[in-house]
Amino acid sequence: MKIAAIVPAAGLGVRMGTRQHKALVALEGVPILVWTLRKLAACPRLGSIYVALRREDFAAVEGALAAEPYRARVLLVEGGDYRQDSVRAGLAQLPPDTEFVLVHDAVRPFVTLELIEKVLDAAVASGAAILGLPVTDTVKQIDRTQVTGTLARERIALAQTPQVFRTSLLQEAFARAQADGYHGSDEAVLVERLGHEVTIVEGSDRNIKITKPADLDLARFLLAQERAQSGAK
Repeated sequence: MKIAAIVPAAGLGVRMGTRQHKALVALEGVPILVWTLRKLAACPRLGSIYVALRREDFAAVEGALAAEPYRARVLLVEGGDYRQDSVRAGLAQLPPDTEFVLVHDAVRPFVTLELIEKVLDAAVASGAAILGLPVTDTVKQIDRTQVTGTLARERIALAQTPQVFRTSLLQEAFARAQADGYHGSDEAVLVERLGHEVTIVEGSDRNIKITKPADLDLARFLLAQERAQSGAK
Protein backbone atom coordinates (compact mmCIF):
# COMPACT_ATOMS: atom_id res chain seq x y z
CA MET A 1 0.00 0.00 0.00
CA LYS A 2 1.49 3.34 -1.07
CA ILE A 3 1.24 6.03 1.61
CA ALA A 4 2.73 9.53 1.39
CA ALA A 5 3.02 12.29 3.97
CA ILE A 6 2.47 16.02 3.56
CA VAL A 7 3.93 18.48 6.05
CA PRO A 8 2.60 22.05 5.62
CA ALA A 9 5.39 24.38 6.71
CA ALA A 10 4.96 27.66 4.85
CA GLY A 11 3.44 29.84 7.57
CA LEU A 12 5.37 32.43 9.56
CA GLY A 13 5.85 32.22 13.33
CA VAL A 14 3.87 35.31 14.27
CA ARG A 15 2.89 33.99 17.72
CA MET A 16 6.46 32.77 18.17
CA GLY A 17 7.55 36.41 18.10
CA THR A 18 9.78 36.01 15.04
CA ARG A 19 9.49 36.56 11.31
CA GLN A 20 11.42 33.33 10.83
CA HIS A 21 9.26 30.34 10.03
CA LYS A 22 8.34 28.70 13.33
CA ALA A 23 9.29 25.26 11.97
CA LEU A 24 12.84 26.51 11.46
CA VAL A 25 13.20 27.76 15.03
CA ALA A 26 15.93 25.74 16.75
CA LEU A 27 15.14 23.23 19.47
CA GLU A 28 18.43 22.30 21.14
CA GLY A 29 20.30 23.39 18.03
CA VAL A 30 18.13 21.50 15.52
CA PRO A 31 15.17 23.02 13.59
CA ILE A 32 11.80 21.85 14.92
CA LEU A 33 10.94 20.68 11.41
CA VAL A 34 13.90 18.29 11.39
CA TRP A 35 12.82 16.74 14.70
CA THR A 36 9.34 16.26 13.22
CA LEU A 37 10.63 14.69 10.01
CA ARG A 38 12.76 12.25 12.00
CA LYS A 39 9.58 10.96 13.66
CA LEU A 40 7.74 10.55 10.36
CA ALA A 41 10.73 8.93 8.67
CA ALA A 42 10.84 6.31 11.45
CA CYS A 43 7.57 4.87 10.09
CA PRO A 44 8.44 2.33 7.35
CA ARG A 45 4.91 2.52 5.93
CA LEU A 46 5.43 6.10 4.78
CA GLY A 47 7.10 6.53 1.42
CA SER A 48 7.85 10.07 0.29
CA ILE A 49 7.39 13.03 2.62
CA TYR A 50 6.36 16.28 0.91
CA VAL A 51 7.26 19.44 2.82
CA ALA A 52 5.45 22.58 1.66
CA LEU A 53 7.59 25.67 2.26
CA ARG A 54 8.05 29.24 1.21
CA ARG A 55 10.44 29.30 -1.73
CA GLU A 56 12.94 31.42 0.23
CA ASP A 57 13.19 28.69 2.90
CA PHE A 58 14.22 25.91 0.50
CA ALA A 59 17.96 26.45 0.90
CA ALA A 60 17.82 26.54 4.69
CA VAL A 61 15.80 23.31 4.86
CA GLU A 62 17.99 21.56 2.30
CA GLY A 63 21.01 22.49 4.40
CA ALA A 64 19.38 21.25 7.60
CA LEU A 65 18.52 17.92 5.95
CA ALA A 66 21.91 17.36 4.33
CA ALA A 67 23.18 15.06 7.09
CA GLU A 68 19.87 13.30 7.74
CA PRO A 69 19.74 9.64 6.62
CA TYR A 70 16.14 9.98 5.40
CA ARG A 71 16.80 13.09 3.25
CA ALA A 72 16.18 11.24 -0.04
CA ARG A 73 12.58 10.60 1.05
CA VAL A 74 11.88 14.31 1.61
CA LEU A 75 10.65 16.37 -1.33
CA LEU A 76 10.24 20.13 -1.07
CA VAL A 77 7.29 21.87 -2.72
CA GLU A 78 6.31 25.52 -2.71
CA GLY A 79 3.51 26.14 -0.23
CA GLY A 80 0.96 28.92 -0.01
CA ASP A 81 -0.15 31.62 2.40
CA TYR A 82 -2.59 29.30 4.17
CA ARG A 83 -2.33 25.74 5.45
CA GLN A 84 -4.96 24.62 2.97
CA ASP A 85 -2.95 26.04 0.07
CA SER A 86 0.20 24.23 1.25
CA VAL A 87 -1.52 20.87 1.62
CA ARG A 88 -3.12 21.34 -1.81
CA ALA A 89 0.36 21.95 -3.25
CA GLY A 90 1.54 18.69 -1.70
CA LEU A 91 -1.48 16.80 -3.01
CA ALA A 92 -0.74 18.02 -6.52
CA GLN A 93 2.68 16.35 -6.39
CA LEU A 94 1.52 12.90 -5.26
CA PRO A 95 2.01 10.03 -7.71
CA PRO A 96 -1.37 8.77 -9.00
CA ASP A 97 -0.95 5.40 -7.28
CA THR A 98 -0.77 6.96 -3.79
CA GLU A 99 -3.59 5.27 -1.86
CA PHE A 100 -3.45 7.18 1.43
CA VAL A 101 -2.04 10.52 2.49
CA LEU A 102 -0.96 11.52 5.99
CA VAL A 103 -0.89 15.21 6.93
CA HIS A 104 1.15 16.29 9.94
CA ASP A 105 1.96 19.66 11.49
CA ALA A 106 5.58 20.72 10.98
CA VAL A 107 5.75 21.81 14.61
CA ARG A 108 4.52 18.62 16.30
CA PRO A 109 7.90 16.90 16.87
CA PHE A 110 6.78 14.62 19.70
CA VAL A 111 4.41 12.37 17.79
CA THR A 112 5.33 8.73 18.35
CA LEU A 113 5.59 5.83 15.95
CA GLU A 114 2.80 4.13 17.89
CA LEU A 115 0.42 7.06 17.30
CA ILE A 116 1.33 7.20 13.62
CA GLU A 117 0.66 3.48 13.21
CA LYS A 118 -2.66 3.67 15.09
CA VAL A 119 -4.07 6.51 13.02
CA LEU A 120 -2.86 4.86 9.80
CA ASP A 121 -4.64 1.63 10.72
CA ALA A 122 -7.85 3.51 11.53
CA ALA A 123 -7.76 5.39 8.23
CA VAL A 124 -7.17 2.24 6.20
CA ALA A 125 -10.24 0.75 7.87
CA SER A 126 -12.56 3.77 7.52
CA GLY A 127 -11.07 6.06 4.87
CA ALA A 128 -10.45 8.97 7.24
CA ALA A 129 -8.95 9.20 10.72
CA ILE A 130 -7.40 11.80 12.98
CA LEU A 131 -5.81 11.98 16.39
CA GLY A 132 -7.73 13.80 19.10
CA LEU A 133 -7.59 14.43 22.82
CA PRO A 134 -10.54 14.21 25.24
CA VAL A 135 -11.37 17.51 26.94
CA THR A 136 -10.96 17.68 30.72
CA ASP A 137 -11.88 21.33 31.33
CA THR A 138 -15.43 22.66 31.22
CA VAL A 139 -16.05 24.14 27.77
CA LYS A 140 -18.09 27.33 27.43
CA GLN A 141 -19.73 28.61 24.28
CA ILE A 142 -19.39 32.39 24.13
CA ASP A 143 -20.43 35.48 22.21
CA ARG A 144 -17.58 37.94 22.74
CA THR A 145 -17.57 38.43 26.53
CA GLN A 146 -20.81 36.60 27.32
CA VAL A 147 -21.30 32.89 27.99
CA THR A 148 -24.11 31.51 25.84
CA GLY A 149 -23.92 27.85 26.84
CA THR A 150 -21.90 24.98 28.26
CA LEU A 151 -20.86 22.16 25.95
CA ALA A 152 -20.83 18.52 27.00
CA ARG A 153 -17.18 17.53 27.45
CA GLU A 154 -17.82 13.95 26.39
CA ARG A 155 -18.83 15.23 22.96
CA ILE A 156 -15.73 17.42 22.48
CA ALA A 157 -12.21 16.51 21.38
CA LEU A 158 -9.13 18.59 20.61
CA ALA A 159 -7.88 17.70 17.13
CA GLN A 160 -4.24 16.78 16.62
CA THR A 161 -2.19 15.48 13.72
CA PRO A 162 -1.38 13.22 11.97
CA GLN A 163 -4.62 13.16 10.03
CA VAL A 164 -4.85 10.39 7.42
CA PHE A 165 -7.21 10.03 4.48
CA ARG A 166 -7.78 7.94 1.40
CA THR A 167 -6.13 10.09 -1.25
CA SER A 168 -9.13 10.23 -3.59
CA LEU A 169 -11.35 11.31 -0.68
CA LEU A 170 -9.05 14.14 0.36
CA GLN A 171 -8.67 15.30 -3.22
CA GLU A 172 -12.46 15.42 -3.56
CA ALA A 173 -12.71 17.37 -0.29
CA PHE A 174 -10.16 19.91 -1.47
CA ALA A 175 -11.87 20.30 -4.83
CA ARG A 176 -15.21 20.95 -3.10
CA ALA A 177 -13.67 23.48 -0.72
CA GLN A 178 -11.99 25.32 -3.59
CA ALA A 179 -15.22 25.43 -5.57
CA ASP A 180 -17.08 26.79 -2.53
CA GLY A 181 -14.36 29.26 -1.54
CA TYR A 182 -14.14 27.55 1.85
CA HIS A 183 -11.06 27.55 4.08
CA GLY A 184 -10.90 25.09 6.98
CA SER A 185 -8.56 24.95 9.95
CA ASP A 186 -7.63 21.32 9.27
CA GLU A 187 -8.10 18.63 6.64
CA ALA A 188 -10.75 16.74 8.58
CA VAL A 189 -13.26 19.58 8.37
CA LEU A 190 -13.00 19.51 4.57
CA VAL A 191 -13.78 15.79 4.56
CA GLU A 192 -16.62 16.32 7.05
CA ARG A 193 -18.20 18.77 4.59
CA LEU A 194 -18.59 15.86 2.15
CA GLY A 195 -20.64 13.99 4.74
CA HIS A 196 -17.93 11.37 5.19
CA GLU A 197 -17.35 10.09 8.72
CA VAL A 198 -13.96 10.75 10.29
CA THR A 199 -12.69 8.27 12.88
CA ILE A 200 -10.99 9.72 15.94
CA VAL A 201 -8.07 7.93 17.58
CA GLU A 202 -6.96 9.05 21.03
CA GLY A 203 -3.82 11.15 20.79
CA SER A 204 -1.39 12.22 23.48
CA ASP A 205 -0.92 15.33 25.59
CA ARG A 206 2.78 15.01 24.73
CA ASN A 207 2.00 15.49 21.04
CA ILE A 208 2.18 19.25 21.44
CA LYS A 209 2.11 21.90 18.74
CA ILE A 210 4.91 24.43 19.22
CA THR A 211 3.47 27.82 18.32
CA LYS A 212 4.61 30.26 21.02
CA PRO A 213 7.74 30.84 23.13
CA ALA A 214 6.33 29.11 26.21
CA ASP A 215 5.85 25.94 24.14
CA LEU A 216 9.61 25.81 23.59
CA ASP A 217 10.23 25.42 27.31
CA LEU A 218 7.87 22.44 27.42
CA ALA A 219 9.46 21.06 24.25
CA ARG A 220 12.93 21.16 25.84
CA PHE A 221 11.58 19.25 28.83
CA LEU A 222 9.91 16.61 26.63
CA LEU A 223 13.03 16.25 24.50
CA ALA A 224 15.17 15.73 27.62
CA GLN A 225 12.74 13.00 28.71
CA GLU A 226 12.90 11.33 25.30
CA ARG A 227 16.67 11.33 25.39
CA ALA A 228 16.75 9.94 28.92
CA GLN A 229 14.34 7.15 28.00
CA SER A 230 16.32 6.35 24.86
CA GLY A 231 19.54 6.17 26.84
CA ALA A 232 17.93 3.89 29.41
CA LYS A 233 17.00 1.29 26.80
